[in-house]
Order: sequence, then C-alpha cells, then structure tokens
Amino acid sequence: MEEPNVRLSQRSGRGYHHQIPGPEFDPKQSPAAAEEKRRHGGELTAISDGLVGLIKEFYGRGPTQTKTYYQDDLVVCIMRGGYTQVEQTLREGGRGSSVIEQRMEFQELMRERFEAVIEDATGRKVIGFMSGNQQEPDLMCEVFVLSPTDLVS
Repeated sequence: MEEPNVRLSQRSGRGYHHQIPGPEFDPKQSPAAAEEKRRHGGELTAISDGLVGLIKEFYGRGPTQTKTYYQDDLVVCIMRGGYTQVEQTLREGGRGSSVIEQRMEFQELMRERFEAVIEDATGRKVIGFMSGNQQEPDLMCEVFVLSPTDLVS
C-alpha cells in the first residue's frame, strides 16, 4: 500500500503547489501584508497547530499541510491531506459525496472547539464560522469572522 502523501501528490490538481507556501517573505507581497504576517506569526502557528491537533485527536489522523491567514477580522485556515482509509475507500468506490457530507457534519459538531482555538490564539471572540471541503485536490477550509475592534476599520 502506498503512503498517503504519495497518493496525495498523485491526485493533486495541475497547477496546484504540492506544498502550501510557508510564511517566508514574498517580494511581491505588499508591505502591509508582510507586516501583518510578522505581527501575527505566533497566532498563525497556534491556530494551525490547534486545528490540526483537534482533527488528529478526533479522526485518528489529520491534514498533512496547513496554512493560516489572519487579516483584520478574518481568519482562514486551509488544510490539505489527511483522508482516513475509510474515507479513501469511499471516494474510490464512488461515494465521495458521503465523505464530504460526513466531514461537514464533523466540522459543525466541532464548531465550539474550533472557535475556542481561534479565540485563545487571537484574544478575540468569533462571531462567524464557515467550513468547506473539496476532494480534488483534497482541501479543507475553515473561515472565522472575529468581532470587530476599534483598531480595525
């Protein structure tokens, strides 16, 4: 049996990077975006690690790649990889929609735990949570809207 990362790279969509880019400096990035990335570095790591940790705890395995963005009142976490053997078998058997449905149910059930990760990392209340999944390429996206602050207009 192939390792999950081998299967993941084989089914990756054309033009999609096999690794979600890291937080290193991008010269095409605006100075404001670079400053935001530097300012929120610890929070981004805490969010990525916290969400992946919860998924691993409850699924038995988790995403193989993750990247979190935090700008103003918005936090977005994109995760890739981590299908369980059961999910992979269902997908290969033409039951991919049931995998997506089950993942969406799981993410809604985990809502309070996911929000707690964001609130602990940012010190701000989450007022909105949206979740999405797709199979090719294998992506999960968690979107959190934070309560507005006087510092952000």
